[in-house]
Amino acid sequence: MSSSDKYKREIMQDLAAGNKEILDPNGNDALSQKYNSFDDFADRSSRDERHGLIQRSFHPERVPAAQMDPELKEAIAKIKPNERDDVARDFFKHFKERGLDEKQLEKQLGLSTHNARKMNADDVGKLASFAYTAHPDIFQEVLADQPAILKFLSNPLVGAAIGAIASKWLRK
Repeated sequence: MSSSDKYKREIMQDLAAGNKEILDPNGNDALSQKYNSFDDFADRSSRDERHGLIQRSFHPERVPAAQMDPELKEAIAKIKPNERDDVARDFFKHFKERGLDEKQLEKQLGLSTHNARKMNADDVGKLASFAYTAHPDIFQEVLADQPAILKFLSNPLVGAAIGAIASKWLRK
């Protein structure tokens, strides 16, 4: 068994044995009652619900960047090109607010372009990975605004990142 398979199995076992007492009855647990699955949550939830869940539960230190990077790239490759453009535009908007210029990021990250409409999945993956490691708050904001990415992350990673509420959905 590979270490990746072992890790995924450990995460799923930890999630299945989660401590439900730590869940806020009006927060995470209420969301699991309202939505049938994680995909249902990603499709129908409001930005505020997604933002609240991600802000309360998503802790990048739980999933190392070395494991998240290939997952992000794979997830971004699966989303529709117009959604990928939106993701890139959203990242650039937040980076610009921090004083990071699009052209500077293009050079720093080795992007093929700084034009969001012309970026390929690999370029957007590099932006997402950079945000994940260097600006986790920006990463959380974009996840809340662009739930298409969340839908394509693997179940163990979603579980590790989102925690106990995802374990209820993943068991279904």
